[in-house]
Amino acid sequence: MSVITAIKPQKSKKRVNIYLDGKFGFGLDLETFIKYRLKIELELTEEEIGKIVKESEFQIIYDKILKYASLRPRSEKEFEYWLKKHKVHKSMHEDLFNRLKRLDFLNDKKFAIWWIEQRQTFRPKSIRVLRLELNQKGIDKDLVNEILKEEEVDEKKAANKLLYKKRNVWKGLEGYVKRVKMSNYLARNGYSWDTIREVVNEFDDAL
Repeated sequence: MSVITAIKPQKSKKRVNIYLDGKFGFGLDLETFIKYRLKIELELTEEEIGKIVKESEFQIIYDKILKYASLRPRSEKEFEYWLKKHKVHKSMHEDLFNRLKRLDFLNDKKFAIWWIEQRQTFRPKSIRVLRLELNQKGIDKDLVNEILKEEEVDEKKAANKLLYKKRNVWKGLEGYVKRVKMSNYLARNGYSWDTIREVVNEFDDAL
């Protein structure tokens, strides 16, 4: 049994240091501190101390992963990588994931739809590349196929958008060289030769 002999605020003002029997015991976030109604002269068993410390550590990790989640949508695989990178003990993973799911931060379908929309708006990609990127993000192949059908990605429109962004480059080239370079550029971005042929013909005529 240990006795709380002092409680001192940390510099962050969001945490406190708990002293047991005259010596530093552990740091604690204010939420956990208030929850357990800790005060000077309160006696704690080793089991109680262990429980409080573990809950406080969980809150720290939870606050950090919430910040990570709020920056942009994430796939489950990205969260798993984050937990591994920050060496979060596996005993916390399930609880963290359950909280993220309740807040709708952990939703692979929602993430995949966002990813496709972002790509098509800012960095157009072919369906083949989109499928590859989503697979790399850990999204299930069947779910990827389902979403790609629902989103009805217009490859021709996306390819045209890519060429248009570099229109000043293409204008300065001669006919055959221009068509070859445009075709190779689209091929590197994952478009099929049928799509490339159609888009390049139309785009070349419009220049």
